[in-house]
Amino acid sequence: MTPLARPAIAEPPLVTRLVEQEGAVRLDEEGFEAFVASPGEAVLFFTADPARFREVADLAVILPEIRAAAVRTFRIGVLPPALADAKAATWGVRRWPALVFLRAGGWLGNIEALRDWSEYLSLANALLAAETRPLPPKVIPVAAAGTPSCA
Repeated sequence: MTPLARPAIAEPPLVTRLVEQEGAVRLDEEGFEAFVASPGEAVLFFTADPARFREVADLAVILPEIRAAAVRTFRIGVLPPALADAKAATWGVRRWPALVFLRAGGWLGNIEALRDWSEYLSLANALLAAETRPLPPKVIPVAAAGTPSCA
């Protein structure tokens, strides 16, 4: 392992259940673009290290419930932490865990961090009914001069 390489993070059992029992697709770099560009609505589930973000497991349970109660059905793509980190700036993700709503490759919007059920359902339905829009500006962290970076 190189000094900058991160060890693989174990997938939480509830995320595995989301894939195995709820039909979510575990994404990797090779399949990401095809999943995003497919027709219809989709939600990207940006996961993170469950030791740092315990809410990942909670959202893995809540997400199928959102899909069942939403005004439109949607596919679920699960981004493991490394892929989620790599794609976050492109899709405007700033807080984890995050849901990115798409339609045929077009961005509808994001729901970030854990929310109350009614807020999830209201926001999800509003996004699923919305028109696609331009992606948000990329967020690139910058360290101030003289400030040590976190790299």
